[in-house]
Amino acid sequence: MIDKIFSRQNNFNLSKESLSNASVPVIPACRESFRKEGLRTSRNDKQCCFTNGLISEAAPAGCQKGFTLLEVLVSLALMGIVLVAIFQLFSAGLRGVAASDDYVNAVIRAEAKMREILDDQNLSEKSWKERTEDGYTIEATVNSTADDRTENLQVKLLEINLTVHWTNGIKKRSLTLKTMKVVDKQI
Repeated sequence: MIDKIFSRQNNFNLSKESLSNASVPVIPACRESFRKEGLRTSRNDKQCCFTNGLISEAAPAGCQKGFTLLEVLVSLALMGIVLVAIFQLFSAGLRGVAASDDYVNAVIRAEAKMREILDDQNLSEKSWKERTEDGYTIEATVNSTADDRTENLQVKLLEINLTVHWTNGIKKRSLTLKTMKVVDKQI
């Protein structure tokens, strides 16, 4: 049967005896007939070779399985480089999340203090500074602005600057909010 398959497909005329120690590519359709004839096949990446079935014999050249030490070392080095890059991306992402968390907390405190200032019905020109128990320093100034435009009116325009300072590790950060409020003139 092997003779017929090889002579039809590859124009070979080989016998079972001449194939027992040879290394010849096996056509996938022939694999079943090799098993029936008592020959073993071993699978490599691009070629399928057969041996005579003795376990003690080494596989023919081109049919050996496994990776060389150099291939293993190169793959480990590449995997290490990729893992280091991935870990650096994760740590940069975590630093960004921590920084955004600090800014969110600062904005919450600044907006709360700004609402408190704007709700004051007796707001006048002044400045002050306070420190919260969790390490934020809030500075606020209220100044009259555009006096030349409001001198003939019964109102005046106040500019409110509010700055929140905090320390993140060794870096000092700050956030500033500005707004204006129209108040009645004091006569």
